[in-house]
Amino acid sequence: MKALLLIAGGSTLVYAMLAVLMGVIPGIELSKTPPGPGVEPLTPLEAEGREVYVANGCSYCHTQQVRPLPEDAVFGRPTAAGDLAYQTPELLGSERNGPDLSDIGARQPSAVWQYMHLYDPRSVVPQSIMPDFSFLFRVVAQAPAGVTPVPVPKPYAPAHGVVIPTHKAVALVAYLLSLKQPPIPGYQPPSAAAPSAAPPSAAPGAAPAFDAAEGAKLFSANCAVCHQASGEGIAGVFPPLKGNAVVLAADPTQQIHVILEGLQGANVGDTVYPGQMPAFKSVLSDAQIANIIDHERTSWGNHSPLATPADVAAERAKLKHQE
Repeated sequence: MKALLLIAGGSTLVYAMLAVLMGVIPGIELSKTPPGPGVEPLTPLEAEGREVYVANGCSYCHTQQVRPLPEDAVFGRPTAAGDLAYQTPELLGSERNGPDLSDIGARQPSAVWQYMHLYDPRSVVPQSIMPDFSFLFRVVAQAPAGVTPVPVPKPYAPAHGVVIPTHKAVALVAYLLSLKQPPIPGYQPPSAAAPSAAPPSAAPGAAPAFDAAEGAKLFSANCAVCHQASGEGIAGVFPPLKGNAVVLAADPTQQIHVILEGLQGANVGDTVYPGQMPAFKSVLSDAQIANIIDHERTSWGNHSPLATPADVAAERAKLKHQE
């Protein structure tokens, strides 16, 4: 009996020591990490939305940790300890069934898109495998005063009435939009730091060439979620690129400006689109932006003069001079 007690006591002591060394002490040290530059505490509404995020198991499929790996570059800069100072316990996650959300508030700043995506992910991302969260919304005959209905596309909308978000949906979207990675002084994304690659050489007098495969890939990763792979956008929310006057213009300057600076409230064909487009000036290089623009200018029946990395660099320099 004494031997059993000795073994049990020794095992308990070893376990306690390991718990202190591997859990308690590191936790104490990590709790002393100061917030990074620009990292702010959550507002009460955002904190409530974080609870909705946890309660609905969002972290089962989405991470909030950008690894310093090329395949994670599309999600933002690598996560730093100071990013999580006000987000404890951390919701790092381990599964990447869906995109990382560390910077989703900057990558997709449109609340309208976020509501549509929550109500039915397929309404904005046809190939999505995410379950819908329609239980966070209500279908009513008419939206109450001061409440804007969610502009759900007709194939996904209820047969009657309009869709409005509940308070939990409002809080969850507020939390998602708060997830932004503040810039770290001195850090520059590899894609933005990389020199603009020269486009494939063209014969003298011929139109400039571009990397069509790369343009299609970049468009799919950064633009199709709103403008759709068909280039037709989402009616009343995100404008079409197919037949868009800016895309068809001989001078690509305005199109370059929009991608660099972002846009909200675009007026296309006398229709004002409320969806917000993020700025890509600190995310994509001149060559990448030129490839996206040229993909848009040569797809869906569009036929427009191509843009070059030099055109993008010139507009970027002009904007920087105006800051």
